[in-house]
Amino acid sequence: MTHPDPALGMAPLSGWRARCYTIIFEADTRAGKAFDVALLVAVLLSVALVIAESVADWRLHFERAFDIAEYLFTALFTVEYVLRVACVPRPWRYVRSFYGIVDLLAVLPTYLALFMPEAYALVDVRILRLLRIFRVFKLGAYLHEFSSLGSALRASTRKILVFLSVVLMAVLIMGTVMYVVEGPANGFVNIPTAMYWAVTTMTTVGFGDITPKTDLGRLIASAMMLLGWGVLAVPTGIVTAEMTAQRRGSTPTTRSCPHCLSEGHLPEARYCRDCGERLPPYQRDAI
Repeated sequence: MTHPDPALGMAPLSGWRARCYTIIFEADTRAGKAFDVALLVAVLLSVALVIAESVADWRLHFERAFDIAEYLFTALFTVEYVLRVACVPRPWRYVRSFYGIVDLLAVLPTYLALFMPEAYALVDVRILRLLRIFRVFKLGAYLHEFSSLGSALRASTRKILVFLSVVLMAVLIMGTVMYVVEGPANGFVNIPTAMYWAVTTMTTVGFGDITPKTDLGRLIASAMMLLGWGVLAVPTGIVTAEMTAQRRGSTPTTRSCPHCLSEGHLPEARYCRDCGERLPPYQRDAI
C-alpha cells in the first residue's frame, strides 16, 4: 500500500512504513486489531507485574523472574515505540502528541530506574495505554461520542461559565445569610466558612462538620438542598443539548490521519477534519 500525496511536500508512506502505519495506528483491519489486542494484553500483564512486585513476599521469592519479565516488557514497548516513530511522516508531531507522550512514559521509568530506583514506581503509567481499547473494540461509536463530548464541552464553555458565576453568587449570598442567622456560636465563625458550608450543601455532599442549629437556618439549608438538585442538572442539560445539536448521521472508524494523528474519520472522508491534509485510502479487513 502507498499513501501518495505530492501536495504535502514530504515523502509518501510506502513499503514497510505504510504497512506498519496501517497495522499500528488503525484497527479496522484484521492485522491492526490483532496488534492492538496483543498490545493491550501486554500492557495489562506489565501493570499486573508491577502490582505483584510490590508484594514483599513475592518480590523476595521471585525477584529474578520479575526482573527478567520487566526487561522483556520494556524491550517490547521500546521496539513498538520506535516503530511508531519510524512509520509516521512527521515523527516529532507524534512524539509531542498525547499518545506519543504516554507511549514514551511506558518505557522511560525502567531506564530511569537504573539511575534512580524510586522512579520504577512510575511504570504504572502504562495503564494509560489501555485508552487504546476505544480503537480496538470500537469501536467507532465510542470514538465518535468521545469526540462529540469534547466538542460539546468546548461549545458550551461560555454557557457553563455564566452558570457557574450565578452559582458562586448564590453561594456568597447564602453563606453570608447563614453567617448572620447562625453566627459563630453554631460553627459559622466567618463568611468563608459559611460559604464552604453552602458549597457542600448545594452540591448535596453534606459532610456534616457544620450544621445549622436554628429553625430558620434549617429552613434555609433545606431550600439549598433542593436547589442543589437543579444546580447539578443544569450543566448536564447544557452539554447534552450541544451534543444533540452536533450529532451526525454517519459513524466514524478508527481511521487516523498520518499527519496530525487525529482519529475517527469517516470512511468516505478525503481530508482530515482537524489539519486539512489529504487522508490515505481507507482500508478494512485487508492487509
